[in-house]
Amino acid sequence: MTTDIIYKVTNPATGEIEKTFTTASQADVKNTLQQANKAYKAWKNTPIDERRQILHRIADKYLEQIDELAAIVTREMGKPITQAKGELSFVAEIFRYYADKGPELLRPDTIDVDKGKARVEKHPIGVLLGIMPWNYPHYQVARFVAPNIMAGNTIILKHAPQCPETADAIQTLFAEAGLPSGVYNNIFATNDQAADIIRDPRVQGVSLTGSEKAGQAVAQIASSALKKVVLELGGSDPFIVLDDADLDKAVKHAIDGRFGNAGQACNAAKRIIVLDAIYDSFVEKFTKKVKQMTPQDPMQKDTKMGPLSSIEAAKNLQKQLNGAVNAGATVLVEGGYQDSQPGAWFKPTVLTGVTSDMPVYQQELFGPVAVIYKVATVEEAIRLANDVPFGLGAAVHTTSEALANKIANELEVGMVTINAPSGSEANTPFGGVKRSGFGRELGKLGITEFLNYKLVRDKS
Repeated sequence: MTTDIIYKVTNPATGEIEKTFTTASQADVKNTLQQANKAYKAWKNTPIDERRQILHRIADKYLEQIDELAAIVTREMGKPITQAKGELSFVAEIFRYYADKGPELLRPDTIDVDKGKARVEKHPIGVLLGIMPWNYPHYQVARFVAPNIMAGNTIILKHAPQCPETADAIQTLFAEAGLPSGVYNNIFATNDQAADIIRDPRVQGVSLTGSEKAGQAVAQIASSALKKVVLELGGSDPFIVLDDADLDKAVKHAIDGRFGNAGQACNAAKRIIVLDAIYDSFVEKFTKKVKQMTPQDPMQKDTKMGPLSSIEAAKNLQKQLNGAVNAGATVLVEGGYQDSQPGAWFKPTVLTGVTSDMPVYQQELFGPVAVIYKVATVEEAIRLANDVPFGLGAAVHTTSEALANKIANELEVGMVTINAPSGSEANTPFGGVKRSGFGRELGKLGITEFLNYKLVRDKS
């Protein structure tokens, strides 16, 4: 792992560096580990009702501070201010879900035995490290932190280097809500320092949301240290439209699913697969709407799409787009990186004619580039949907419940949404298979990943 990390706020709308932060020293790492471990010894024994009350106060604080927190997100990674507020509202829902459901989810399970009694108790395991991305800088943290502090674990959190102001704001908010010192610990660590934290014997697990490359590096280090890992990595989610679908609804959902957050979501609708009987009609309606979309000032409340998160992200996406076009893909709506102006502005683009011999066929396009495929049969749609290394989510549009369920059963993904774009909810599990990672967050499964399931067997 490399050490070339600089924590700074670079406004993607202007390309200007607005603020820099000091990277952690080795003494900072040592102190953080000590604080988290010390806090765990007290926090695990804190009555569950006290923990749930703190989670409710955290939710309250998020809603009280929604305007200022959203403005920070928009400055750091370009998310339109209205979408940033939506993210923060969802964060409050997540904390409330675990505050309300935590006591029930952590209750011991009894086991029927021939003689005596047996139960499985659910205990925390200790200090956990979270490594989080920039695209949903509060939501990603919440879905890791909320269930685990409810369970009695303590957290060390390494946020994305481009979101340090958000990272500081989260630390402050938790303290204001009454979370005891050391239960949550933000650290501006380098990658090498993060590796040392994973190896430290006081740390019992690590959760990462990020790229395949980052997931491989973290999993390798964690496995060598025998640490539990949860990984939520890339996705190339299929969005399947059958010939009996409500066409207008399918188009709207495809637009929302592909271009929300400027297409910068792991579970965005990255590959739109349409049955040939309605393909032309779908493409006509879809491209008409895409041509009307223009990235605008993300601070304006009516903006639907802002810049990409960084100039580097815009350049990388343009490189992938150029590779597809040079290999023979067809551009239906021309957009791309607007390098003639400051910032990371990228106009929405629509491609067809992507074939399996093109590198982009197997890649994740993390931005506002939609790829549309035409297929002749449902079986071909399923084969195409599964023919990538990823397996995060999928969406299916059809009026046939039986057919929707058949397709859902055959898709090699962790989540399937029917007649809606992919998304997440506080009470439903989120995660994938194949190279999209393993483990689950949110819902009742989200609190199970970092627990000690302790059998207590009484044979008297």
